[in-house]
Amino acid sequence: MKEMPANQLDPRVKAVWRINDAIWITVIGLCLASCALPLVIISRIGMWPLIALVICMVVVYIVWLVVLPPIRYARWRYEVSEDYLDIAKGIIWRKRYTIPFIRVQNTDTRQGPILRAFGLASVTVATAAKEHEIPGLQFDAAEQLRDRAAELARLAREDV
Repeated sequence: MKEMPANQLDPRVKAVWRINDAIWITVIGLCLASCALPLVIISRIGMWPLIALVICMVVVYIVWLVVLPPIRYARWRYEVSEDYLDIAKGIIWRKRYTIPFIRVQNTDTRQGPILRAFGLASVTVATAAKEHEIPGLQFDAAEQLRDRAAELARLAREDV
């Protein structure tokens, strides 16, 4: 079996994942609560559904914000060689992508407000079939990786 790629993401990406997940969990929880509250009031079955929802939300917060980010960070790896980009990720379902630079059509950096606050960016590499993202790199490293991948893709196309 091939060795795991050598490069890891910036450790600050764990905080970015926690903030992003907390926002989504809170939005989904508020939507569920807004649906459950009228049912509790109308049916007069008591507060048990809301209490169960709060308990479920606490469990989801603990799992997504405390347990998963360090594991996700440890499993996320990438490496750039002369011929391809190698990406490995996944906690339960492990995924390994080997993207030949001859297939790369576009490289890009992205930076949302949360990534920007931490000085991080994501690099995306697009092929005809799919877009692959390397999240949470230091901004300068992301720009260098984007430029290197674009140059290697250009050189791969010239060799054909």
